[in-house]
Amino acid sequence: MRSIICNAISGIANQFPDSQRELRLSQCELGLSQCELGLSQCDSRAFSALGRKDDAIAVWEQGYEHALRQSADLKQLLELEELLSVAKPGKQDISFTSDNHVSNSKLSTRVSLSGPHIDGKLNGSLKYQNEYNTSGLFQEHRDVSKFCNTHTDNFDTLNGNSDGERSKLSLPLSELLPDTNSRTCESFKNRNALGDGSKLTVDSADTSDNNSICHDNYYLGSSDLTSKNQKPCGLKNGTHNNFDTPSYASGSCTGLSENSEHCSKSSASTSNSSDITESHSMPNNSSDSNNEISDESKRSKKFCVAKISKTKSISVDFRLSRGIAQVNEGKYAYAISIFDQILKEDPTYPEVLIGRGTAYAFQRELEAAIADFTKAIQSKPSAGEAWKRRGQARAALGESLEAIEDLTKALEFDPDSADILHERGIVNFKFKDFDAAVEDLSACVKLDENNKSAYTYLGMALSSIGEYKRAEEAHLKSIQLDRSFLEAWAHLTQFYQDLANSEKAFDCLQQVIQIDERYAKAYHLRGLLLHGMGDHRKAIKDLSIGLSIENLNIECLYLRASCYHAIGEYADAVKDYDAALDVELDSMEKFVLQCLAFYQKEIALYTASKVNSEFSWFDIDGDIDPLFKEYWCKRLHPKNVCEKVFRQPPLRDSLKKGKLKKQDMAVTKHKIALILAADSIGKKIQYDCPGFLPNRRQHRMAGLAAIEIAQKVSKTWRSLHADWKHSNRSSKSGKRHRRKERISLASQNRGGAGSSTSSSSETSASYGSTEDRSSSRPMMSWQDVYSLAVKWRQISEPCDPVVWVNKLSEEFNSGFGSHTPMVLGQAKVVRYFPNYERTLDAAKTIMRNKLSVHKKSDEPIDLSKEGKSEKIDHAKSCDDLYELVGEDFWLATWCNSTAFEGKQLEGTRIIMVKMGQQRGYDFAIRTPCTPSRWEEFDAEMTMAWEAICNAYCGETYGSTDFNALESVREAILRMTYYWYNFMPLSRGTAAVGFVILLGLLLAANMEFAGNIPKGVQVDWEAILNFNPSSFVDSIKCWLYPSIKITTMWKDFPDVASTFATTGSVVAALSSYDD
Repeated sequence: MRSIICNAISGIANQFPDSQRELRLSQCELGLSQCELGLSQCDSRAFSALGRKDDAIAVWEQGYEHALRQSADLKQLLELEELLSVAKPGKQDISFTSDNHVSNSKLSTRVSLSGPHIDGKLNGSLKYQNEYNTSGLFQEHRDVSKFCNTHTDNFDTLNGNSDGERSKLSLPLSELLPDTNSRTCESFKNRNALGDGSKLTVDSADTSDNNSICHDNYYLGSSDLTSKNQKPCGLKNGTHNNFDTPSYASGSCTGLSENSEHCSKSSASTSNSSDITESHSMPNNSSDSNNEISDESKRSKKFCVAKISKTKSISVDFRLSRGIAQVNEGKYAYAISIFDQILKEDPTYPEVLIGRGTAYAFQRELEAAIADFTKAIQSKPSAGEAWKRRGQARAALGESLEAIEDLTKALEFDPDSADILHERGIVNFKFKDFDAAVEDLSACVKLDENNKSAYTYLGMALSSIGEYKRAEEAHLKSIQLDRSFLEAWAHLTQFYQDLANSEKAFDCLQQVIQIDERYAKAYHLRGLLLHGMGDHRKAIKDLSIGLSIENLNIECLYLRASCYHAIGEYADAVKDYDAALDVELDSMEKFVLQCLAFYQKEIALYTASKVNSEFSWFDIDGDIDPLFKEYWCKRLHPKNVCEKVFRQPPLRDSLKKGKLKKQDMAVTKHKIALILAADSIGKKIQYDCPGFLPNRRQHRMAGLAAIEIAQKVSKTWRSLHADWKHSNRSSKSGKRHRRKERISLASQNRGGAGSSTSSSSETSASYGSTEDRSSSRPMMSWQDVYSLAVKWRQISEPCDPVVWVNKLSEEFNSGFGSHTPMVLGQAKVVRYFPNYERTLDAAKTIMRNKLSVHKKSDEPIDLSKEGKSEKIDHAKSCDDLYELVGEDFWLATWCNSTAFEGKQLEGTRIIMVKMGQQRGYDFAIRTPCTPSRWEEFDAEMTMAWEAICNAYCGETYGSTDFNALESVREAILRMTYYWYNFMPLSRGTAAVGFVILLGLLLAANMEFAGNIPKGVQVDWEAILNFNPSSFVDSIKCWLYPSIKITTMWKDFPDVASTFATTGSVVAALSSYDD
């Protein structure tokens, strides 16, 4: 064919004299619209004969486009295409030989289809091509434009939900809510599993010797990049708004350029030959050539749909091309109907199956999509792109393991595909196989050094496994590649926030807002950061801006509601909680937020009803139903609560204005004095460890609580000291009287509200001081003391369900307990992983001592047999310990009793659970609070509190001699030790424990003026020491040198009278002078 056409061209000069050639030129100047297709061929030949090749090519192209618009004779159309391909050697589009459908001539035509799409006609150029064993049927390039702006019906990506699943996420369906105690509420957006509006490329499953694919339209890949001129809907710079899900890039071919060179160039750049051949070849590495294509050619190249059989029979399947065009235009149902017609004639046509599967996927019909991709694989097992797409669809359904298997299979056909490595790396990240994600993404960036998306996901994966330095480098590299890459900045912000580096986090957010002040996620992140630092009012401002951009953002609504709640703006809080409850859901994570909004609204209404009452009447543990508190702590569906628990009255009944009174907000000298002192004292609770943000609201809470505790405890001690002096004036009978009184104090401490002797179904309780009936003097139990701090902790951050465990419902009887992981799968929990090595050593010590551990069912596992005891010393990791035991297990630390000599109390439980299909373990501490354990620790805490009182209320009372107060300090530390091991709260045990320590020291004229050393977590020091004396020794080495003797606290105004009402307490915690 080529030789015939070339001979025809070379013979034109002999057929036409110069005058006739000029005549042909004149005819062309009249415009092709006035010419027949045959004339345009002659005109171009005339130009060619005159040596004006460029003009000839231009005329051929004009005639070609005109022919397409006018539905020209197919034979002449093909002749024009051949003329163009020969006239532009090295630049022509490359077709392929087809093994499939050879007998079906209508499916084996090589033709470019171009022109506007009107009533089902094609828009843009679609060419149908094939490759053999390259990176798959759908080659992709990064940094090409997305067109998500025109596609809003994209289907969810990894861990997304189908429409059917979304419809299930209504509030009454309690079985849908996971039982989780996750401490953070992360942001999850709807995503497109195969690409956000990205277009599909369909290639033949047949073999060919050429490796070029012209493929802008109809593509689903794994790049996070977009062009500067186009951004996908709801996204910026190419990635999704959420920070742990991939986005997908797609090309965009807007039609033929003046001479079709753009598409031709992109094809030529990936092919060594422009000839059509029938021979098979070995696969080529397309990744390198892909990267060589310029951004300009990527933006302008076309996707072509063409097919040529071995017999060179010529026809065209316009229906396939039309179906592809419909998918590209978002008309998925129409596309599916077209594909259905083709598949009726040929049910195993792999390209059509892939096309229909993709259309199904865009409609969120993921099961149907997977079925089509599976049929395509069955028809052509070497169709790498079918494997890849099925992997993407499976990932969208949450079938991560199956998705990884498919993507791994796709890599067999193109092992050096950076895009598939990128894709699998992201799925591994979603699957929480962070080691595999790091491996894939590291390999990806070696092949494609400019893949900014791969770098940012690599940063997140590295951060998850505790490689913080490398993680930061990866994040910064992503930003270095594109300073305007918003998602990279957002990921880096979260990285710094997780490490509690607030300064760098704020800097990143400032950069984001400078790039795009309409980027709603930036305001949510900054609101979250401000909230974590205790600046709720500033957080509200940022969250409000975010909601002005995305008014149904449930994360912003819930967080702003909690901020309003915290500062006493209850009407606004209830309004936002209600709005959060009304949001249409698209993920289970958001459903958890919606459930929390229900509980928080009830707590807000309860708090509003107590605003004008004394703060002592604010009693969540006594007033709130135990079932409500249990469901709140567990984040369970509230349906059962709604049916069985009395709801709080509306605001109009309890607080008409819905906010604090002016007198609560009024500033007085006494308030200022207390607030200044509290800010100084309270900041001493701050841990200097990764993950612990400084929170000035919590600091003020701690300071005010410590001062109030000192003031109230000092009154009790003054009374006890008076009794001690009175007993000393007496004779021996007086001594007997004193011994009797000490026993009475211990007995009294065991009772009272909230203790183990109280009924868990009680609906009211008071944690104030109790009256000793025999002496009519105020007395305090250990739980009265700790309840003061608990109440302050509850009011300071209403989002945290801080309650006494023994005041929950029946769950208490089965052992409700806190769960604090150090390792979760492969993730190293930033706050607690620093305790990993010590905890592992503690577990080995217990194993050696007990020679047994417990199954999940609590049955013992004997470690004294089969040489297991010898292997304990050699265990260096979770893997080693798990291999030694052979199954999930737990073991308990112990605490040597001070009250009862020789007795050991059960401390915390160290658990190790293999994480299902994921590699890794849940290695954590879990402290169950069963009734029997509560009784034991209650008795220990009672004796510890009595020891403190006895140490200070005798001759040492009122002393300012540091050495004379040694026994008091040690007694305070001993009770702190048992408190941390007891862990009687649903959360907040660590903060409450140190607040009590500060308050008791202050009551004994000692102020801790230093800071907790870097890397020290006081509660973990107690948990990992089996003896209270060891704990005391580990703490006093840094605590005692920082203690100063002072009585200045005695001059502070009385906290209880200065902040008498709940409203005044809320106002004190919410007012800051910047």
